[in-house]
Amino acid sequence: MILYRLKERFQLSLRQDKEKNQEIHLSPITLQPALSEAKTVHSMVQPEQAPKVLNVVVDPQGRGAPEIRATTATSVCPSPFKMKPIGLQERRGSNVSLTLDMSSLGNIEPFVSIPTPREKVAMEYLQSASRILTRSQLRDVVASSHLLQSEFMEIPMNFVDPKEIDIPRHGTKNRYKTILPNPLSRVCLRPKNVTDSLSTYINANYIRGYSGKEKAFIATQGPMINTVDDFWQMVWQEDSPVIVMITKLKEKNEKCVLYWPEKRGIYGKVEVLVISVNECDNYTIRNLVLKQGSHTQHVKHYWYTSWPDHKTPDSAQPLLQLMLDVEEGRLASQGRGPVVVHCSAGIGRTGCFIATSIGCQQLKEEGVVDALSIVCQLRMDRGGMVQTSEQYEFVHHALCLYESRLSAETVQ
Repeated sequence: MILYRLKERFQLSLRQDKEKNQEIHLSPITLQPALSEAKTVHSMVQPEQAPKVLNVVVDPQGRGAPEIRATTATSVCPSPFKMKPIGLQERRGSNVSLTLDMSSLGNIEPFVSIPTPREKVAMEYLQSASRILTRSQLRDVVASSHLLQSEFMEIPMNFVDPKEIDIPRHGTKNRYKTILPNPLSRVCLRPKNVTDSLSTYINANYIRGYSGKEKAFIATQGPMINTVDDFWQMVWQEDSPVIVMITKLKEKNEKCVLYWPEKRGIYGKVEVLVISVNECDNYTIRNLVLKQGSHTQHVKHYWYTSWPDHKTPDSAQPLLQLMLDVEEGRLASQGRGPVVVHCSAGIGRTGCFIATSIGCQQLKEEGVVDALSIVCQLRMDRGGMVQTSEQYEFVHHALCLYESRLSAETVQ
């Protein structure tokens, strides 16, 4: 009987404790005024639809106590702020990133890219980097492969983000989606009509020449099936006396389409006639006549085919000879437009040719050369020019070969 009574009292005590526990609840936390602000933030998820979470916000300057704010689990921080650079869409080979301005959350305005400190440093480098070489220093540096490679790796690529080109469907006219024309120096074709912005687009840039001469060259990609008419429109519009092509039509894959006729062809509004063909050791020269209405233009087309795929030539002699022939043609056409140069992407071999041309002019006129500054200038006009460290070395070899020619002429 005694044991039964004790058991009954024990069970009664358990029931009473359980009832008391059910009456216990957490009192609501007293939130600071920031909570009322948080409730006004525009969000796709209403506060009642998601659980509250508490965020502790610490003043970055260390002033005052931490502040507790309540937000929904799926919402973003309600207070206006700017994110630090996070390297979003980092451009290959460059020190450029995007900063997201989120100061107007809830508005319809799109995010815009703004220059970051790293981007400013990259541009300052391109504008100021220099290493002037005397003739003897040029000969010495050619033997220092590691030095040239290290120097090359410091040069910002300055590639373009697709968002910087505000032309719908421009991607359909790019051979490579990551190789785009720098907007500030982009060649703009005359539009077919006022509403067709795509007809103004071609993946090409004006390139400054020796001593900063404006529009000395045009660097462009190898024409595609759907851009051949655009290419000839550009040659006609710019009154270019010379075209330099530094690629085969196909190597490991298609590099360029055949964009000229055997004898006669019509491309858009431009008629192209092949007057003569001269086969040289490493390149072929075509003399062309372009016609549009009653007007004509004479153009020389140089097709250099001896550059190996994904490598640099064993000798700089053929490219140097091509450059000298092109320069002779350019001087004979004073008063006309830029020399058009293209390979496949319009930055690697194209950059080598233009850098060598500018450097040779500098050696001839000043007796010194600054290949670093030349490549930086090219990349300000078109991102990625002189694409690899091997190509950078090759440019120095070509300049050294030209310097030896100048020295031999001086002796004679």
